Amino acid sequence: MENGSENSSGPFWIPLFVVVLGSFAAILNNSSVNVALPRMMSIFGVPAEEIQWVLTAYMLASGVVIPVTGYLSDTCGTKKTYLASLAVFTAGSVLCGLSWNNNSMIAARVIQGIGGGAIIPLSMVIVYKIVPKNMIGLALGVWGMAAVTAPAIGPTLGGYIVEHLDWRFLFTMNVPVGVIGIVLGGMILTESEVKKGLKFDFWGFATSTLGCLTLLLALSQGQQEGWDSYYIIMLLTASFFLLLIFVITEMTTPEPMLDLRIFKNKIFSVSVFGSSLINIGLFGGVFLIPLFTQNLMGKSALETGLMLMPAALVTVVMMPVSGALFDRMGARLITLTGLAVLALGTWEFKNLSIDSTATYVAVVAAIRSAGMGLAMIPMTTAGMNAVPQQHLARASALNNVCRQVAASFGIAMLTTVMQGRQALHFASLQESAAVGLPMAPSIIRQLGTVTGAAAGTGAGAGQETALALVSGLAVKQSLVMAIDDTFIVAALFVALAVPASLFLGNGKKKEETVPGRRI
Repeated sequence: MENGSENSSGPFWIPLFVVVLGSFAAILNNSSVNVALPRMMSIFGVPAEEIQWVLTAYMLASGVVIPVTGYLSDTCGTKKTYLASLAVFTAGSVLCGLSWNNNSMIAARVIQGIGGGAIIPLSMVIVYKIVPKNMIGLALGVWGMAAVTAPAIGPTLGGYIVEHLDWRFLFTMNVPVGVIGIVLGGMILTESEVKKGLKFDFWGFATSTLGCLTLLLALSQGQQEGWDSYYIIMLLTASFFLLLIFVITEMTTPEPMLDLRIFKNKIFSVSVFGSSLINIGLFGGVFLIPLFTQNLMGKSALETGLMLMPAALVTVVMMPVSGALFDRMGARLITLTGLAVLALGTWEFKNLSIDSTATYVAVVAAIRSAGMGLAMIPMTTAGMNAVPQQHLARASALNNVCRQVAASFGIAMLTTVMQGRQALHFASLQESAAVGLPMAPSIIRQLGTVTGAAAGTGAGAGQETALALVSGLAVKQSLVMAIDDTFIVAALFVALAVPASLFLGNGKKKEETVPGRRI
């Protein structure tokens, strides 16, 4: 595979399309599966806590395989490793479509996650190696559409398939895409230079694998098991010590699996930190908005997806635009503008109420997507540009590991915030309602969910009936207030990325050195 800096005049759009195809399929599949879980519960006859492993298994497998992609890319070749990952993902998709019970589905999802997790960092490396440096922003903008657009349209597609087609098609639809990607990739992509004589960092692999596994498992199950439970505490403790050993090992090993010395590069570190914060805001919205539209507005999964479709279309437009602007103007100004728009759009969602309209949700979500599209690509590109060509595979793996952990942490943390605030608001509303029956009608009217006539009927039917009605309304209103509070927290995380963007500088491609080591 040719170096992008040497391929300034060669065509790269067709190879870029092949890479985007594989990335889009991997991310789209995982985001569309969520809506099929209730159907799988019924078909497989399992409770919610067991069906959740269909999601958790994929996340754990993908998170564990990412750290080793840099080593595989360097020793086997980026093209070969990418095609093998796409083949594993496609095979896993076939097995998912053939699953006959929950355990077989979980096993198939592990296989699918191993392939899907490796596709994203490898595809980023391929983009950097086939695209000339003066157009890398635009190319990464096109590539980034897969990373951000797929989660946005996944629920829409998944909802349609679940409602109108066989749920197995959620997985089998990946098969022709994977086969086409493998065939085209084998014909069009060229192989990268293979590094001979690299030693496999066994202890780095073992500690990173177990450390990421225990950390991601704790983050995914913390809310279900209880953050103060013995199980979660032991997982977090184990992950802390395993990752501590991993850091010590990687800093003292001549040929580490994940070269943490890359973090000595200030721009790369700032980029990873800012991108991780943006990821928290992104996945917070992906998690909270469907919760609001389906549980409080009464929309179906398909209706929710259609409501969020404008946001997905905005992302499709803004990703390549932001990349092209980066090629012309550098990173700082574009990233600052995007983060400001994203933070303000997320902050605006604190005004969600029972009376919010679908138009309001769609417009604010589109504003958030515009900010996301402007900020993400320049932030990521500036960091990767600061890393020399020979370290791109390791840097991409490191970047994607951090973003995976950040996304899992964001969902876990925001879920905890939302449930804690809901309990607090519910207790407050219940206390107000329990003061006395004369207050019940006024509280009902304050909640704004029933008419005055219904409130009068409730009051006249007796204290127990009125308080039961108020309690039901309080549950609904407390969830609205909790979601509003959680969006405030998500907006604050995005705002924290603003100072980081000030240190990105121009962000154009250049090499930097660190004491004692060229990175």
